[in-house]
Amino acid sequence: MNNNNPFGKQGWTPDRIGSLAGKTFVITGTTSGTGFEAAKILLSKGAKVVMLNRNPKKSEDVIATYKNELGNNIDVSYVTVDLGKLASERKAAEEVLQSVSHIDALMLNAAIAQVPKQVMTEDGFESQMGTNHYGNFLLQGLLFPLIEKSKGRIVTVGSMGYNMGLKTIKFDDLNWDKDYTPNDAYSQSKLAQIMSIYELQDRLKATGKTDVKAYACHPGSSRTNLINTSGSFMMKMIFGLMKLSPLTQSAEKGAYPELMCATEENLDQKAFYGPTGRSNWVGPVGAHNIEPHAKDKAVAEKLWEVSEKATGIVWP
Repeated sequence: MNNNNPFGKQGWTPDRIGSLAGKTFVITGTTSGTGFEAAKILLSKGAKVVMLNRNPKKSEDVIATYKNELGNNIDVSYVTVDLGKLASERKAAEEVLQSVSHIDALMLNAAIAQVPKQVMTEDGFESQMGTNHYGNFLLQGLLFPLIEKSKGRIVTVGSMGYNMGLKTIKFDDLNWDKDYTPNDAYSQSKLAQIMSIYELQDRLKATGKTDVKAYACHPGSSRTNLINTSGSFMMKMIFGLMKLSPLTQSAEKGAYPELMCATEENLDQKAFYGPTGRSNWVGPVGAHNIEPHAKDKAVAEKLWEVSEKATGIVWP
């Protein structure tokens, strides 16, 4: 437990968010779980929210739910995107660039997890790496001009899973053609996602673009549909039982870290944000330890180069 949380014993909560009128937030994966809760809280504070989801019918249902709970005057829309398909991301990013004038925070919330067997994306990537890392890497690069314009933020929602597999990037077999396991591939994708954010911080500083902030956070062990969406039957059973224990928290509380990173002033970009209680699964939200391998500079630089080549984007 972190006893020095600057936000007090309760940690950071959305009560600290003032009016967000005039601000625009783009957030992926809002049809359920932490993304759904984060978008609802932003809307309740007066923000404009653009949701990026894979399923248009679910997006429409979510908008209806928000309006039923918050009123018809909320400013919410959606763009359909599949983060596992580079062409879909390029199309979606173009739609976002044409529909909003600025982005105060891009919140990279969507992910897949624990895919039972190796599945390849249409672009030739292992699905978890393709979605969780390459998908986010491309999207933030494509939307960077609008983020920079508003001196905005990039918030990547990682996972403590970054520390539950290999402690480096497996460059010689990124697709896990050998020795594929659901957890190792997932852990690798989340490690890559987090590493790229800390590398982005260094690159922003080196190019003088310090008005743009980049943050890494995670939701802890939250009761969401993440495992149900892509995990094996056994993983669904295990997490289903975990949801009944005090080792998990609500999806709403799981949304607090990304909301904090998207709205709170004067946060240390070098920190890693999430629950600070037992194993960082639950508890008051704040900054906590991140293992050194997640900030290995040589590996991060190589990962950046590999990612630019894989996605076909060169950051400005």
